[in-house]
Amino acid sequence: MGHTVVFLDRDSVKARVRAPAFEHTYVEHRATAPDEVVDRLRLATVAIVNKVQLREPTLAQLPNLRMIAVAATGYDCIDVAACRARGIAVANIRNYAVHTVPEHAFALILALRRNLIAYRRDVEAGVWQKADQFCFLDHDIRDLHGSTLGIVGEGAIGQATATIARGFGMHVLFADHAPPKAPGVEYTPFDEVLERSDVLSLHCPLMPATRNLIGLPEMRRMKRSGLLINTSRGGLVDEEALIHALDAGLIAGAGFDVLTTEPPRDGHPLLDVRRTNFILTPHVAWASQEAMQFLADQLIDNIEAWAAGRPQHLVT
Repeated sequence: MGHTVVFLDRDSVKARVRAPAFEHTYVEHRATAPDEVVDRLRLATVAIVNKVQLREPTLAQLPNLRMIAVAATGYDCIDVAACRARGIAVANIRNYAVHTVPEHAFALILALRRNLIAYRRDVEAGVWQKADQFCFLDHDIRDLHGSTLGIVGEGAIGQATATIARGFGMHVLFADHAPPKAPGVEYTPFDEVLERSDVLSLHCPLMPATRNLIGLPEMRRMKRSGLLINTSRGGLVDEEALIHALDAGLIAGAGFDVLTTEPPRDGHPLLDVRRTNFILTPHVAWASQEAMQFLADQLIDNIEAWAAGRPQHLVT
């Protein structure tokens, strides 16, 4: 008997998704609201999701479901413990964003270190046209060379970010944390990373232990000239504390690609931050064309491997 494969939020992946190489029925939905999940997955043996929530009360109503293929690395939208108890395999995507996310992080870093937003705003306002000389130097510009990048999370994306940083001539510190830890990495105490870093970049998963990892106490320990970059998960940072830190000048700036609630349909305090030293992008660090095609291909690889009895990239 063939499998029924249902993709609940197809519009989240702007790439070609090939058909699995086994007998199956395939159904896709552009997007799926919470109250539509059970009905759409009632016959599914394989569910493909990106950000659709699959929690225990929902899973309890889906006795046919045997596998969840997450079209992302982060799987906090899935109740992993409930899946384990029900014998549902969960596989995620590995290493697809090792170029696109670090490049986006450095786009934010460079824009902030060189005050590009402020200079662009001034050019649009006619400041250059009124300058007394060939340029104007109203905003600080700092080199990356010789500065220190602190990284929280030493996985593939954190390591790739470190590689780019070293190419700029930066010193790199990986923040120490509880196990599991990647082998062969030199770790620095977390508080020391906060205090020494000119730029702190987050590349760790969102878990109970990392929720609000960076709050007001941590930002007080950072350099006042320091930058905070988050291209990982919104819940890693206390967002109200970030606003306070920016208003109080506790840090020099921040670049975020993620929010705790996405999308922010009913507004979000960070949407109202109108500062040239804060950049917010709409969770697109992962979304280069090359990365999305890699993701789409590995997504089907994971389903085919599971169906063949050789599962890969399981998180349960």
